[in-house]
Amino acid sequence: MRLEFETADVFTGRRFGGNPLAVVFGAGALDTAAMQRLAREFNLSETVFVLGVEGDAARIRIFTPGSELPFAGHPNVGAAVLLARRLGLAGGRLMLDQAAGRVLARLARDATGAVTGAEIEAPRAFAEAAPFTAEAAAACAGLPASAITARVHAPLIGGCGNRIAFAEVVDAATLAAASPDAAAFRAHLPVSTATGLYLHAPLPDGRRRGRMFGPLEGIPEDPATGSANVALAALLLRAAGGEDIALEVEQGIEMGRPSLLAVRAWRDAEGGLRAAVGGGVVPVSQGTILADG
Repeated sequence: MRLEFETADVFTGRRFGGNPLAVVFGAGALDTAAMQRLAREFNLSETVFVLGVEGDAARIRIFTPGSELPFAGHPNVGAAVLLARRLGLAGGRLMLDQAAGRVLARLARDATGAVTGAEIEAPRAFAEAAPFTAEAAAACAGLPASAITARVHAPLIGGCGNRIAFAEVVDAATLAAASPDAAAFRAHLPVSTATGLYLHAPLPDGRRRGRMFGPLEGIPEDPATGSANVALAALLLRAAGGEDIALEVEQGIEMGRPSLLAVRAWRDAEGGLRAAVGGGVVPVSQGTILADG
């Protein structure tokens, strides 16, 4: 079976920055095992499989090299842009159906009308799944326990459609010193508990810097993690109070793949913390891949 694919860099305005993504089209005939093999072959943090398209809605599945994810941010942003360009969509939105639910993508266009980016809303309100200790977070990140702070939130496991461990570190210099310890992840954060550990620190200009580690998912470090950053926006809103919040988060700096994510969070009618993340998408390559059904 021959399937067309495209790759793009997500949460960046320039090629070879941001977070690489592969999108495989016409993948409805593939079974789960075949998708996992292809995701392992691309060996990017995530690969999206487009199962079908009806109007302005598409069904997708998302895989890391190690497992399937119910929701992830940069795959939705990147897939929305590549699909809109491929289908020649004239509208301003695209719906992406996945295991965690329906994701709304709002498309951004340049002066010529070309789709250059997207903002996606997380499919679920933020939910805290379990507490997490500063000692466990520090061990997973190869840092002393004193590196973890609770100015915004205590370490925890939660998310807006998947489960991630979160911890705040004291400053950007400490964040830069973090290095994932796979043995500590196996002890404290097996993949059945969370997809990885997201660390963040404040920057002097009011922005945040983040790093995401998922060594047990085959992702030692992720250059840009939309699902983690929507949850971060919700956590920042919860700490600050008020009705909404918006800011920029940079990620991938230490990897040499600088990424910029625009995040915002708000309270819904029931008081739940909802969030969205957006950024630029730059196409990189396209081709055909051979796949076993």
